[in-house]
Amino acid sequence: MSCKAGLRHHPIRIRQPQLTEQLPGTGRPAEIFKIDLPLPDLSAWQGGAHDIPGVCIFDSGTAGPEIVVSALVHGNEYAGACALERLRQTNPVPRSGRLTLILANLSAFNAFDRTRPLHSRYCDEDLNRVWHPGRLSGHEHSLELDRARRIRPFIQRADLLLDIHSTLWPSEPLFIVPPRPRSVELACALASGKELPALVLTDLGHNGGPRLIEEGHFMSAGGTGRSCLLEAGQHWEKNTVTVAEAAILRLLEQAENIHLAGKSSEPDHPAVTAIVTDNVLARSSDFTFVEPWVGGKNIPHAGSVIARDGDDLICTPYDNCLLIMPNHRPRRGQLAVRLARICTASQS
Repeated sequence: MSCKAGLRHHPIRIRQPQLTEQLPGTGRPAEIFKIDLPLPDLSAWQGGAHDIPGVCIFDSGTAGPEIVVSALVHGNEYAGACALERLRQTNPVPRSGRLTLILANLSAFNAFDRTRPLHSRYCDEDLNRVWHPGRLSGHEHSLELDRARRIRPFIQRADLLLDIHSTLWPSEPLFIVPPRPRSVELACALASGKELPALVLTDLGHNGGPRLIEEGHFMSAGGTGRSCLLEAGQHWEKNTVTVAEAAILRLLEQAENIHLAGKSSEPDHPAVTAIVTDNVLARSSDFTFVEPWVGGKNIPHAGSVIARDGDDLICTPYDNCLLIMPNHRPRRGQLAVRLARICTASQS
């Protein structure tokens, strides 16, 4: 990439002098979330293809790309499940190849409680952190790890994977890809579509373990599988479903072009690529942002204070720094925000 992501001219952390009377910070917002999106009826998914709940397959009967669209990796992120259920009802047989739809964590979804909406992200462990080949082939068990093993065969045959997620805190929608050029091509082809987010972000992964888009099939140096993740909007907003549906439609329309040429045939606008340079972790239990930042905010000047972490000021390390999905209530040791640099605008 041409963004020179490692360049910076300002430290991220500065220890605030102890004599300073006032430190910036907006305080920690209350965990009060509005749920505008009704729960979808997913009873039709309980049987599933090959007797695996949550899996539906639509085969064209002709040669073509293996398309996989997944959602509900986290049980309380059901906007993607709404989009997949609506799609299922249309009998979406692709022009060529095969389409597999996966609702990944129905068990966690079935435990969703509107009065405790954050408590059904998973049952035993985060399903989006278990995709390491050693864990998948090992002997330990959890509900999510066993579920990953059951759906892994569908993942491993994918030429094109779109994994749909949503965000807890306000954020502009964006695509996230692993550091593989072929996956960047997939996301740019989708991001250049009408009414879709233009930003394609390559990030640093998660310390907790590999995500679905980083399953070995998509990471192998000589492989052909392409994967991307869509953060379609906030968890329980109706517009998040709209963005997810637009991305799925774009994928189905352009699957053959992306699979064969690595780009779309009809770009509506340029995709914008960016790369995460830093994961900012909360080192104290008193991490607060100086403003209630919305994810995707561009901070124009290096050295701008964006947060306070105990006695440390958190600053932007370079001009035009993007704040990616800020977490407004991070626990100590938890990811608080990603910092990213814009690379290029790409026609796809």
